[in-house]
Amino acid sequence: MSGPLVLGIETSCDETGVAVIEGLSTRSSVLGSQVDLHARFGGVVPEVAARAHIEAIRPLTHQAITEAGIHPDDIDAVAVTQGPGLIGPLMVGYSFAKSFAYALGKPLYGVDHMEGHLNAPRLSFDGYEPPAIVILASGGHSQIVHVKAWGDYEVLGGTIDDAAGEAFDKLARFMGLGFPGGPAIDRDSEGGDPSAIQFPRALRNRPYDFSFSGLKTSVVTYLEKARDAGELPARSDVSASIQEAIVDVLVDKTFNAVEATGVEVVGGGGGVLSNRRLRERLGEEADKRGVGLFIPEPALCTDNGAMIASVAVRRILDGVPGDEIIGDVDPGLRLGV
Repeated sequence: MSGPLVLGIETSCDETGVAVIEGLSTRSSVLGSQVDLHARFGGVVPEVAARAHIEAIRPLTHQAITEAGIHPDDIDAVAVTQGPGLIGPLMVGYSFAKSFAYALGKPLYGVDHMEGHLNAPRLSFDGYEPPAIVILASGGHSQIVHVKAWGDYEVLGGTIDDAAGEAFDKLARFMGLGFPGGPAIDRDSEGGDPSAIQFPRALRNRPYDFSFSGLKTSVVTYLEKARDAGELPARSDVSASIQEAIVDVLVDKTFNAVEATGVEVVGGGGGVLSNRRLRERLGEEADKRGVGLFIPEPALCTDNGAMIASVAVRRILDGVPGDEIIGDVDPGLRLGV
């Protein structure tokens, strides 16, 4: 074996992720999506999400173990998201993982969801090592983190209102583009002019913090005025301009941190990092500055069990024992605190 064999379970929001990894090699990774369940509501409904996790987690775990070509007894440890996230979905994954580990007599590792995203590039790149600046952007979180060493994290800044993914969702819903909003706006922006409309970039005087609620207000006001005047622009131009405003802020503040710290490694995680324009712009800026960029494939940017398992692998190799009882879930768990 090339390393510990770990089963990872992720249920912090609306996707049931289960994976088996061996060292940092992914043996299997399966995902139960709830997009269709929540689309009619325009966002995630916690009670609906929790019920869907209950239905999905056992068969998905069986599928992940089968696809990995192992027997449950071969597993060295079980890792599960402990927080942050929605309490109902978190409880489903935590309770199942705790019972599964107990039945197998295996150690259990509780993992911070955001630390999972920080570690995800390790599953794709051998050269991704601290010190690093990592941009984390999803539906619930937007943060810039200085990874000084594995397990030693300083959150330099974050959102003071809407996260980037949340802004995408709200604006896509207003424009009738569907859910989830990030991919919807990304698709709709194809062929659009990102400079057609100059939407605001907030908090320029705060180098690492984000605010996207003003952007939402600006877009709504702009479109309502344009509609009343009978001068609605091409929707692709609106989508491209929204996307560019969000991407500009995420890229600028990431590289503010790079410049301030002098690090030469940049990573990223969270569903928003699947955005093609954001990946493109981060790549351009990294090339210009001569720093390494480590953004995993989109399947590892979104919530998944492999990233959760990867944190446990690192702890096992560092000699950190698992917990027989890891307390309870913590919906407000904060990275680096």
